Amino acid sequence: MTRTYLPGILAMAAIVVASNILVQFLLGNWITWGTLTYPLAFLVNDVMNRVYGPQAARRVVWMGFAVGVVCSLVGTQIMGEFGPLVTLRIALGSGLAFLTAQMLDIAIFNRLREDHHGGAWWRAPAASSFVGASVDTALFFSIAFSATLSFIEPANDVSWAGERMALLNFGPEVPLWVSLAVADWGVKITLALLALIPFRMAVSKLTQPVA
Repeated sequence: MTRTYLPGILAMAAIVVASNILVQFLLGNWITWGTLTYPLAFLVNDVMNRVYGPQAARRVVWMGFAVGVVCSLVGTQIMGEFGPLVTLRIALGSGLAFLTAQMLDIAIFNRLREDHHGGAWWRAPAASSFVGASVDTALFFSIAFSATLSFIEPANDVSWAGERMALLNFGPEVPLWVSLAVADWGVKITLALLALIPFRMAVSKLTQPVA
């Protein structure tokens, strides 16, 4: 059975690695290129859950988490202009956000999956990805940049993220990291909705009878 969903494991690992690399490169003022690749993890998760069940999806998530830990360890050894590319707060926030959001995605998807009496095929992936992406964003940005949690890594100066400014340059005044989080969340939700199309195609392909 492991061989059956090995492509899912490889896809999740590739997404995690790509996102960890691309997060270093800005795309505009509010997001990075990694923001565009990371939401694909929810797509892989939902396809695995729908086709092979929650146990297979959890295995894929744990593999993705393991790859993420390795990426974080490597990142702590790479020095950038302001220190290590990956700090303790970023590593902790990234890991906890990924694992919590993906496992929550699995639980919600499994609860809402289409039953034998029929139902809207898009309901489970849409709802699970929406909640998962929202939790992921909230956990990562608050753990990594909120001044309230500075005790996690006192030596890490993230005061820049706490500078107050208009939300996305036109809303109420909030810490900079809140604007980054809102932009990140908006992209994730948009991509989650767009991913419903490839989700439907992938599920149809993987569940069609073998001739």
